[in-house]
Amino acid sequence: MTTQEKLEKIVRILDEKKAQDIQAIGITNLSIIADYFIIATGTSTTQVKSLADEVEYQLGLAGVEPRGVEGVRSANWIVLDYNDIVVHVFYRDTRAEYQLERLWADGEQVDISGFLIDEGDANK
Repeated sequence: MTTQEKLEKIVRILDEKKAQDIQAIGITNLSIIADYFIIATGTSTTQVKSLADEVEYQLGLAGVEPRGVEGVRSANWIVLDYNDIVVHVFYRDTRAEYQLERLWADGEQVDISGFLIDEGDANK
C-alpha cells in the first residue's frame, strides 16, 4: 500500500466512524518522523478508542501494522505510528490543549475533501 493510498484509507475510516475535524498535514520537509500527520477528534474517550481501534483493524486487514501504538490506556490521545503516517486521535479537550496543528503550522495542509463522505450522499 502506497503512502497516498494509506492516507486516503485512514481518512475514510475516521470519517466513516464520525471523527470530527479530520486534518492531514504534510511534514516531509519539516521532520524525519513521518511524511504525514493525520489528526482527528473523538467526542468521548470511548469514541477516541473506537476510532483508533478501527484504523488499526482496517489497516491490519490490508496487511499494514503499526510500528507502535501509544495512549490506549487513557484514551485522551492515541497515537498510531505507521512509519510514513502518524495518526493522532484526540479527545476534544486534549486536542484543544496541545494544538498540534499550531505546532506544525509550517506543514502542508493536505486537501482531504475528496476522501470524506458527502453528507448529502450519506443520507440517500
